[in-house]
Amino acid sequence: MNSNIKRPTIKDVAKKSNVSVATVSRIINNLDGYSEETRKKVIEAMDELGYQRNAIARNLKVKETRTIGVLRPKISTTYYVEILNGIEDFAQRNNYSVIICNGGDKWERMSEYLQVLSERQVDGLIVCSIPPDDTLCKRIIDSHIPTVLVSGLSYKYSLPYVKVDDYQAAYSATSYLIENGHKEIAIISGPTEDPIAGVPRLNGFLQALRDNNISIKKNLIKEKGFGFIDGVEGMNELLETGEKFTAVFAASDDCAVGALSVAHKNGLKVPDDLSIVGYDNTNIAEMSYPPLTTVAQPLYDMGKKSVEMLIKRISYNEKVESIIMPFEIIERETVKKIKDI
Repeated sequence: MNSNIKRPTIKDVAKKSNVSVATVSRIINNLDGYSEETRKKVIEAMDELGYQRNAIARNLKVKETRTIGVLRPKISTTYYVEILNGIEDFAQRNNYSVIICNGGDKWERMSEYLQVLSERQVDGLIVCSIPPDDTLCKRIIDSHIPTVLVSGLSYKYSLPYVKVDDYQAAYSATSYLIENGHKEIAIISGPTEDPIAGVPRLNGFLQALRDNNISIKKNLIKEKGFGFIDGVEGMNELLETGEKFTAVFAASDDCAVGALSVAHKNGLKVPDDLSIVGYDNTNIAEMSYPPLTTVAQPLYDMGKKSVEMLIKRISYNEKVESIIMPFEIIERETVKKIKDI
């Protein structure tokens, strides 16, 4: 009886998925010339019809190159070093190669590199610190490359991400200074046009002041950036105001070291005269003098986790959940505990 059951043919698959027999054949044989959407539609038809699913299962994926593309903005800080180390180490451990592309200051090279990575048939893509810009995120979606974001997110598109809660981390860093007796606290923050790190870190700082009934002084808020020169400029501007402050929260370690250098040039001893807290816990925090107290993001683990998530998407073609990573305050030698006045 079973021998009389007609097995589905490639024509049946083509009819059910509303594509040509040639397209079905190309998909089965890992040839080019079809979209990711068409591939998925044909695979679903095969599954529903039971068309030699077990026999061809290994061939249903797009041809694997064991290569991951990494898109990052132009590097102006040491922030990305450990993230990239985590990405490359974990990728290599899982027999993947990594291609790293510089998207530019304002991601102006993004389309070009997405095209290059598509032509090289990378199996997946990791994008670092991309702003939640609908146009940029749509380009990623349209590339049909499985993607994971690091230190970025999209409000409109379903792109999984791994990042730290910047608002909560900045709140904790500011609270740490307050717990050590500081009430006149300045901030050298990231730019307000940066909704991923700039705005949340500034808002976390401000909320910590409010929750501790500390008045917010506009003169002690310098919206700059995350680089060394931003810390230099921000610290110079703070000193020029003539406003009293005993501590500075900087939006990054590079920024904090810039502030440290200005303090030194102006005869201010850290932490005796001024306390400084950074953000990221990069190598520069340990190498600065004095060693920098900072908010530690698990940068290496964030890179590693992004690859782990991406491989899961590549291998099983299934949705992965976004991850908020833990942070901690690393106490070194740039914060003084002062008595309440």
